[in-house]
Amino acid sequence: MARRRARLIGGCCRTTPADTAALRGLIGTRTPAVSSRDNLPIIELGVKDAGEILTLQRAAYLTEAAAHEDISLPPLTQTLTELVDELGDPDVTALGIRDHGRLIAAVRLRRNGGAVELGRLVVAPERQGQGVGTRLLRHAESVHPRAQEIRLFTGERSAANIRLYTRNGYRETGRTTAGAYQIVHFVKSLRET
Repeated sequence: MARRRARLIGGCCRTTPADTAALRGLIGTRTPAVSSRDNLPIIELGVKDAGEILTLQRAAYLTEAAAHEDISLPPLTQTLTELVDELGDPDVTALGIRDHGRLIAAVRLRRNGGAVELGRLVVAPERQGQGVGTRLLRHAESVHPRAQEIRLFTGERSAANIRLYTRNGYRETGRTTAGAYQIVHFVKSLRET
């Protein structure tokens, strides 16, 4: 199992059915679900958390890959080295939520001029739909108080994500083609103009 875990966390994702089962086992249902009322603290994550972030990211994006019929999504193919480099970038802030020590949600923010680009908002599969992602999204909006807007994108077949962003005041700004589906771009103003 240790070798399989290292392969899943380390190199480029060439996911086999056995790997998928192992990922589900690693992230799985080891922790009982809690209600969204619980105030688990939102913490800053760093390079030391890279392996755990990558494992969570891959588990969370399996449903996206299935919905879009695309196992080559960047969150699934990102390597540990690439993630460590990203987390080491001074313009990147990584946030997460832990429950009993286990990372159950994470997001990354990148400053880009007067805007913040939000990416890789992930929640452990068994914790999705409990308000964890909403809490993390709302907190992320306050991290860079001087930013004028926050931008993000998701796949067109990600109905839950689109509902989440729309419900939280994001508006669609356009779509770009990515193979057999489209990427939906959103923006939210963070300041009154």
